[in-house]
Amino acid sequence: MTSVLRRLGLTLCASVAASGALAQDVSTGEVERQRQYELDLGIGAMVKPRFASSESYILAPFPIISVGRFYIPGLGQVVDGRRKSGIFFFPSFGFVGERSDKTAKDLTGTKDVDWALELGLGGGFRTEHVRVFGELRQGINGHTGQVGQLGLDGILYPTERLEVSFGPRAGFASNEYMDTYFGVTSAEATASGGKLSAYNASAGFKSVGLSARASYDWTDTTRFHVQAGYDRLIGDAADSPITAQGSKDQFRIGLGVSYKFSFDLFD
Repeated sequence: MTSVLRRLGLTLCASVAASGALAQDVSTGEVERQRQYELDLGIGAMVKPRFASSESYILAPFPIISVGRFYIPGLGQVVDGRRKSGIFFFPSFGFVGERSDKTAKDLTGTKDVDWALELGLGGGFRTEHVRVFGELRQGINGHTGQVGQLGLDGILYPTERLEVSFGPRAGFASNEYMDTYFGVTSAEATASGGKLSAYNASAGFKSVGLSARASYDWTDTTRFHVQAGYDRLIGDAADSPITAQGSKDQFRIGLGVSYKFSFDLFD
């Protein structure tokens, strides 16, 4: 099975015919059809703040999913990663750890917040050396608000198998999310024994920062990823008394591996 998947995922160094249907391996002369769909699927682990403004960190899993080629009957190849330019889209995921007296002793008196899973979509436009994108996620369980970010990356290729990207980020969130993680009710302020004051956090931009990622093609189908980032809380998130008990500076670093699947669904 592994050998079959490897054969299906091979990318051949060649000139592409005008129809985009065939690629020619220059060294061997082998001809292989470019598949209609190409997906990178994998898993990683990231060290990140337990929740926004937290000074404690957790190890959280994160999926790696990217679309390299995508075919729609009647429209053709609407996404083609071989060109390294054009519109792209991707699923977006997030995980926030629980917040309680056990995980944040300086927040005694505040309500417990259960862990949250965030699911959504992202999309953007890229050229060979520039990528701009946006993403939006819906919270499940710990919060039911919306959260997302805007980003701009420069992309470099130090070697044939290594891709490095880096650039600024701006995070935003809905009123429900901000109220959950940065708001303080009058009852919570009283229960804190004077450590916290009542505070109402509104929707808007909550952070700015930088992100970087390096992806290395170990084989034609297996890719290793290293990514890191830094965010600085701003606006209502930075002014919150909850943040005053934690930190405005948020760091993260993670490792992952993905496998490339290539296949056809239509004749």
